Amino acid sequence: MDDLMEVLLVVTPDPDVEPETGERVSRRLRSEIADLDVEWVRPGPSVPAPDGAKAADPVTLGAIVVAMSASGGVFTTLIETVRDWLGRSSARHRVSLTIDGDTIELERASNAELRDLIDVYVRRHTGG
Repeated sequence: MDDLMEVLLVVTPDPDVEPETGERVSRRLRSEIADLDVEWVRPGPSVPAPDGAKAADPVTLGAIVVAMSASGGVFTTLIETVRDWLGRSSARHRVSLTIDGDTIELERASNAELRDLIDVYVRRHTGG
């Protein structure tokens, strides 16, 4: 069996959306990831609100842990799923992905900008 890779995803919903909406968008992304060829998907550890978040305006964060084969292209598929999910939203959601302490933060950007950023990150974690 191939070695497993664990990826921590933290969804930071657009600060202008209601907390319930933030939870719903996090669940939607988790569902999309569960449909991929991954070993398992589960809720991640609770994550504190980002610096500068207003106490009266709570930010709902969704943490997701994904385990997948370290080979076979599943990681690239995961990254593309997150990128597509962000691109379909008109809101300003952000998703950070962390592998072994190396984090990339994705948000809406041009396709070229996202592609370049993602390509570098994927190469670091796939040996490509």
